[in-house]
Amino acid sequence: MKYIVCEKPGKFVLKEKAIPTRNENEALLQIKKVGICGTDLHAYAGNQAFFTYPRILGHELASEVLEIGKNPKGIKKGDKVVVMPYVSCGKCIACKSGKTNCCTNITVLGVHGDGGMQEQITVPSNILLPANNLSDNQMAIVEPLAIGAHAIRRAGIKVGETLAVVGCGPIGIGIMKLAQIAGAKVIAIDMNKQRLEYAKEKIGVEYIVEAGENAVNEVSEITNGDLCTAVFDASGNKFALQACPDYMSHGGRFVLVGLSKGELTYTHPKIHAKEMTLMCSRNATVEDFEYVIGVLDQFPTDSFITHNVSFTEMIDHFDSWLKPETGVIKATVDF
Repeated sequence: MKYIVCEKPGKFVLKEKAIPTRNENEALLQIKKVGICGTDLHAYAGNQAFFTYPRILGHELASEVLEIGKNPKGIKKGDKVVVMPYVSCGKCIACKSGKTNCCTNITVLGVHGDGGMQEQITVPSNILLPANNLSDNQMAIVEPLAIGAHAIRRAGIKVGETLAVVGCGPIGIGIMKLAQIAGAKVIAIDMNKQRLEYAKEKIGVEYIVEAGENAVNEVSEITNGDLCTAVFDASGNKFALQACPDYMSHGGRFVLVGLSKGELTYTHPKIHAKEMTLMCSRNATVEDFEYVIGVLDQFPTDSFITHNVSFTEMIDHFDSWLKPETGVIKATVDF
């Protein structure tokens, strides 16, 4: 079978290998579609944290079961399944407290271990979710939306809150829509005017603000001086991350969803005066995946997926997906 491996930053190679053999408590899957996410783009560019090469990328997976044993969910051969790509140990302090998303020994498909950019793959049966009611396109975006759902749940968003989401990439857009479903009002902040317009026109975001010197004043005007009770960074950009507390109200929460490799600096008196709650949001849990599957019909999947190519064409197109000016929001690969 064919697979694509990222041998080093900037280099993909199409190769062939034998079909994997399923072990007990594993399933053999046929990959139908793979979503390309920021992790894949950063890995290709050489600036992804927790990463080693060579690596088969891909963790946003739409798949069909080829082989599976008895399992509590009753999943059988021929079923469509979403893969929750976080393999946790079940024994550490995080797992025992229900925080499998930040397991001390976590292995994420396509990051710490090989992922789904291959025709067939074996995975533990317990990370599969039935998805016979979803299209391949919908299945391929469940994982990034689940990351947004986890961030919303971490922040304890309540009906009527006004929050800011910094970064109109796929994760940020997901947070925006899920925040609206939770009953919040959303201010989208980004430097990319095209993505801001997408957030307004397709997601229905109430307010858009172009990042820059006047952004804080604009947010203040929108909120009658209160600023936002919760601010989510979905950019992973150092300067955006350091600016986020300026959009936050006194007593507010700052949620770091995007990941930056470097150090961040904050002026302590400024964040102390606001009694800022700082929280990170990593990956997602099965509850988040199940929630997203249940509300996916409210998400504009067709406009969200802006680019799609076949498996054999991916290498030729991948570089263009690094460039926001191409209009890319979510790229996917068909098998």
